[in-house]
Amino acid sequence: MENEETGSAGLLLNDLLQQAGMASLGPEQIKQFDIYLSLFVRWNAKINLSSVRDPGEILARHFVESVTCACALPDNISTLLDFGSGGGLPGIPIALCRPEIAVTLADSQGKKAAFLQEAVRVLGIPTKVFAGRGETLSEQFDCVVLRAVDKMADAVHSAAQLVRVGGCLALMTASVDAPRFQSAVGEGYKWGEELPLPGSTGRICLCGVRVV
Repeated sequence: MENEETGSAGLLLNDLLQQAGMASLGPEQIKQFDIYLSLFVRWNAKINLSSVRDPGEILARHFVESVTCACALPDNISTLLDFGSGGGLPGIPIALCRPEIAVTLADSQGKKAAFLQEAVRVLGIPTKVFAGRGETLSEQFDCVVLRAVDKMADAVHSAAQLVRVGGCLALMTASVDAPRFQSAVGEGYKWGEELPLPGSTGRICLCGVRVV
C-alpha cells in the first residue's frame, strides 16, 4: 500500500486538488511530489517531521494545504521565507508550484534542517536552507509564510519584521486563532480575506500586506 501511495503521490494529489476545485499539477510537478512524499515518509519515521504518518493523509492534509497556499500568494513575489519550515511545508510545495519564487527554508533544529537540505538536493530545486532561527536573518523578503510553528504568536511577531514594505505575511492557521496572531503582528499590516484550506475544518490561509 505504501508503494502504491508514494509512487503515485502526484496523481492522488491531483485528484484531491480537483475535488477542492483547484487546477491540476503538470507531469513534472507530479514526479517531484512523488519524490518529496517518499522522502517525507522515510524521514518522518526517524525524526518526527509530522504526527501524521499515513502517506495518503499527508497528501490530503499537508500537501493540499501547501499547494493551496502557493496558488493564493500574490503574483509579484520574487523571494519567500518559510519561517520554521520543519518538514518543508509549505515552502517546498511553493517552490515546486511557483518556480519563479526564490524560496528560503529556515529551521533551527539540526535534524529537520538536514532533511530540508536532502530534500532540496534530491529534488534538484534552487531552494536555500538556513539552519538557524529565522528571526536572526538580516535580509527581508517579499513574503514570509508560517505554518504549525512552535510558539506561533512569538514567531509571527518576529516573522513580520522580515517582510519588506509592500510584501506579505502569510499565516496558515486555525480561523479561531487568527485574531490572536494578527494582534501579535501589531500595526503596519493590512489584512485580506480568510481563505479556507481544503481538507480541514476551520483552517485558513490569511495574508497581510505590510504597509508601514
